[in-house]
Amino acid sequence: MTTAAGDNARIVDLAKLSRREANTVLQSYNGTSNSTLIRVLNPAGTHALACGLDAPLAVEIDGHTGYYCAGMNKHANVAVLGNAGQGVAENMMSGRVHVHGNVSQSAAATAHGGLLVVEGNAAARCGISLKGADIVVKGNVGHMSMFMAQAGCLVILGDADEALGDSIYEAAIYVRGRVKSLGADCVEKEIADRHCDQLASLLEASGCSGIDASEFRRFGSARELYNFKQENIGVY
Repeated sequence: MTTAAGDNARIVDLAKLSRREANTVLQSYNGTSNSTLIRVLNPAGTHALACGLDAPLAVEIDGHTGYYCAGMNKHANVAVLGNAGQGVAENMMSGRVHVHGNVSQSAAATAHGGLLVVEGNAAARCGISLKGADIVVKGNVGHMSMFMAQAGCLVILGDADEALGDSIYEAAIYVRGRVKSLGADCVEKEIADRHCDQLASLLEASGCSGIDASEFRRFGSARELYNFKQENIGVY
């Protein structure tokens, strides 16, 4: 069921609609330039909610969501006012997803563009196979975050668990806290002015403009695993 919620705003209530019906309402704006505000009530951990959006909607989900929330997002601004399960913003192309709680593993997996902001912590494999999106996690991240990430950035204001950046390509990782261990072919690198500018821009976009970029360390690929080498057989 959808009802008006003020000027140019609507309510989608999952106590009255199925997930399929709710997503049908959201996706009915696809391909338009409509900037409608939609508030989703009673999500109750529903999986695959607000997936496949392709319009500059503002979607506020009032509660916790399950797997793959806001997957394949394009153009939309999705806010989760709670926690999100595995694969939030998976394969996102553009737009913004903002989770006001914690997220489970594989956040923004394979995402090509856009920005994911996590107010809390992210579990294992945050940014796995990232392909160009940016992620800002204000808490800690779990093990093997940015595994095989190809492009884009992960900014971590807290600590990183073991095997950070394992088999990373040309993506960048900025960490303010401690790093338990680095994965294969991931090394610490110097931060040049252009990196500080990039980091400052992401901090501002995620509401952390008061934090100094100089407090972070940068990590990236040592570029030793791009091509097969017999001497690296034990690392592959």
